[in-house]
Amino acid sequence: MDTVHYLDDGTIQKWNGECHFGWVLEGRAIQDVWIRPKRPAPSTMYGTTLRIFDPGIDGWHIIWNDPLNRDHSRQIGRAEDKDIVQLGNDSRGLKTRWRFTEITADSFHWIGEERSSESDPWQITYEHLARRTKA
Repeated sequence: MDTVHYLDDGTIQKWNGECHFGWVLEGRAIQDVWIRPKRPAPSTMYGTTLRIFDPGIDGWHIIWNDPLNRDHSRQIGRAEDKDIVQLGNDSRGLKTRWRFTEITADSFHWIGEERSSESDPWQITYEHLARRTKA
């Protein structure tokens, strides 16, 4: 994947990385691992997400944790048209919206946004452009 980080001062950081997705808990959940930059370089982000479907809310309970950066987030994810949208809060107390867009069998565009309160506009902080590669 290619990653773009938009900083508050207007500068942009770019990295490459990798993400791995798979079914876990006997098919009851999806777990993914996000690594940045791509190995074997030393990691600046190394985290995992557990996505568990709940038919009672017709959505996914999502738990993200990056122990390297002591970062975590809880969200609820649902399909919105052709996208997947996850809403919640992060370890800093900010509101988060993570969107999977342009989803195909071999790629997706992930957009990470945050804001301090419901009245604030969403600010894009990260984008990941992921594509399937042969293992």
